[in-house]
Amino acid sequence: MNTTPVVELTEALALNLSGLPADAAQALSETLLTIAQACAAISEVAAQGALAGAHGLASSSNSQGEDQKKLDVMADDVLSAAMAACPHVAGWASEEHEMPFVSDEHGNQGRYLVVFDPLDGSSNIEANISVGTIFSVLPHPYRGTTPGEMGFLQPGQQQVAAGYVLYGPCTVMVLTCRQGVQMFTLDRSSLRGEGPARWVLTQSEVRIPVATREFAINASNQRFWEKPVQRYVAECIAGESGPRHKDFNMRWVASMVAEVHRIMTRGGVFMYPRDEREPRKAGRLRHMYEASPMALLVEQAGGRAVNGTHDLLEVVPDTLHQRVPVLLGSKEEIDRIVSYHADPHENVSWQLFKTRSLFVQPQA
Repeated sequence: MNTTPVVELTEALALNLSGLPADAAQALSETLLTIAQACAAISEVAAQGALAGAHGLASSSNSQGEDQKKLDVMADDVLSAAMAACPHVAGWASEEHEMPFVSDEHGNQGRYLVVFDPLDGSSNIEANISVGTIFSVLPHPYRGTTPGEMGFLQPGQQQVAAGYVLYGPCTVMVLTCRQGVQMFTLDRSSLRGEGPARWVLTQSEVRIPVATREFAINASNQRFWEKPVQRYVAECIAGESGPRHKDFNMRWVASMVAEVHRIMTRGGVFMYPRDEREPRKAGRLRHMYEASPMALLVEQAGGRAVNGTHDLLEVVPDTLHQRVPVLLGSKEEIDRIVSYHADPHENVSWQLFKTRSLFVQPQA
């Protein structure tokens, strides 16, 4: 019989935020509980899939001109409504919209700004592969005035909390309030009642293993990668016979939430590096909505997150939808990748990729 005490999200937040002034702790707790409730509602729709009309394209596109899925729109609507109703949220920004929103009632006095990707990995919806929500909570830097776009453009180090919710076989929320990382599992039976959704603490101190033999990258972009990434992946593929003297496994889900969750549970490296497809674009992932919150989570769990040369948490965004390269995960491997970027011409296995693919050995 399991006698481990059950700790729910409300209790865990009370402990995590005990070092804050009472009013700040209450405001942040209520903000995070509001986000959790919204994500529980999204989880229900995602679980119903086509039965809830959540499959297929919506008749709209997002701020970047990308086609939206119906579940993208539903998730965005649920989170936006929750933020508008939360008295501690002055404004919020969504990956789906070009400009941020200001609360009609709390725009001046709300303590926090919330940024979110309402549905990460939505290309996988019909394939029934895990998708998720990523969120970040920032201080409102100009309380007493309504927040504009500039108020959101803060480096990741300023985040007071960040997390993601993975809608998989079970729904899991991974959260940091800058006091380590915790995992909560949604008790789906609580959704059948009239009360709030019940989130139960299922892992209290998430730690990413320092070393790993697993990496995730979209190998179809191999020909566009910069030399340091070419070198790193070539050495992993070479396995025991190469300079690393150990075999690696490669993974790729095309859902950042799922990729990071695997790293949180067993270690690994996730890479969406700068490439040469569109030289004017620094990267593919959005700094505010994806890179920054995931970087805080990874660093709080003992890993490292960089853009290749600098820690992602130090990057100050220029625009709300700025894109950045992202390399994160087990610290030993990320440190190695950073060292390759520092000297990209040393021992780069460039010829390896000019003569054969990642996976096909040349004929003897």
